[in-house]
Amino acid sequence: MGTRWHDAMRRALAEASAAEAHGDVPIGAVILGPDGELLAAAGNERELTGDPTAHAEVVAIRRAAERLGEWRLTGCTLVVTLEPCTMCAGAIVGARIEHLVFGAFDEKAGAVASLWDVVRDPRLNHRPAVTSGVLEAECSQLLADFFAAKR
Repeated sequence: MGTRWHDAMRRALAEASAAEAHGDVPIGAVILGPDGELLAAAGNERELTGDPTAHAEVVAIRRAAERLGEWRLTGCTLVVTLEPCTMCAGAIVGARIEHLVFGAFDEKAGAVASLWDVVRDPRLNHRPAVTSGVLEAECSQLLADFFAAKR
């Protein structure tokens, strides 16, 4: 885990905080291009847009694809504050993302390590590399504080 992942995760955390500011669960994601350039950044937008598919990962994937003019995000890295759910894991595979980096594990809905391992299923035609636990404490604390305030 180099500082490159830490820097990208800090940007994802900033996106998560912005999502929280408009009432969404604070999850953030960034997509880096093959050369490490920032292609897209997003936070959850389900509450903001009323779209149940507007998870940070999906919004970031859409933005990166639009920017590149291409649905294949070959060579790209997605950095997200929380382990992706099954929907997002499927989108990651479908977009051909090369590397997935996530912070906190999601014991209730995680589809990369906690409950399932969708992204590395050998039956699929694409399997990204995975790095987990990057700035895990910070990512977990942001979510814990959000849900504690809701109770």
